[in-house]
Amino acid sequence: MKGKVSEIFKSIQGEGIYLGYPQVFVRFFGCSLNCCFCDTKPQEYEELEPREIIGRVNKYKDFHSVALTGGEPLEQPEFARDLAGKLYDNGNRVYLETNGILPQALRKVIDYVDIVAMDIKLPSATCLGPFWREHEDFLQIAVRKNVFVKMVISRSTHISDVMRAIDIVKRVKPDVYVVLQPQHPYEDFLVGKLGLFQTICEQQKITAKIIAQTHKKMGVK
Repeated sequence: MKGKVSEIFKSIQGEGIYLGYPQVFVRFFGCSLNCCFCDTKPQEYEELEPREIIGRVNKYKDFHSVALTGGEPLEQPEFARDLAGKLYDNGNRVYLETNGILPQALRKVIDYVDIVAMDIKLPSATCLGPFWREHEDFLQIAVRKNVFVKMVISRSTHISDVMRAIDIVKRVKPDVYVVLQPQHPYEDFLVGKLGLFQTICEQQKITAKIIAQTHKKMGVK
């Protein structure tokens, strides 16, 4: 089985609660969403078998985990399952970064994933329709492993969307970490909004951290 992969490289994790950890990134090609803040739209890819990817991963040393990222890895669910399983057997810790709207695909790979970095796509930030049902179903599966939730906060983000996302977390697993990620490069304009949303999370007994895309500030991939 082959999958579409746009790049494989080692860097530091620049987002979320694993900020600063060295990882090997396997970037899957393609995502059916078109979030207005999306900054990862590769135009080229290779078709690779899992054994070829593992061969490249094994060339790197001293990393925390292998990040399956995108694009959207779960849009290639059979390949993602095969790759994650072989990485797991290879002794690698597997980190899945996902848009959080494909629960049935997650079911296929969850046994071979250690960490799930799950987006909740806020409609007022993405300029897309809502995925509330999909997100709730997804989180109910993801909590079998180490999971955190990330929400991109833009200048257009509505408080009602944040409250809806908080309600999902509270229903499924209230102790899940929520990351409020300011849209780059508007971090300075979003300080007040981020502070408000963090306070709201705290009032609802949800632990929320404000974490920017540090790799962009550092100028690394």
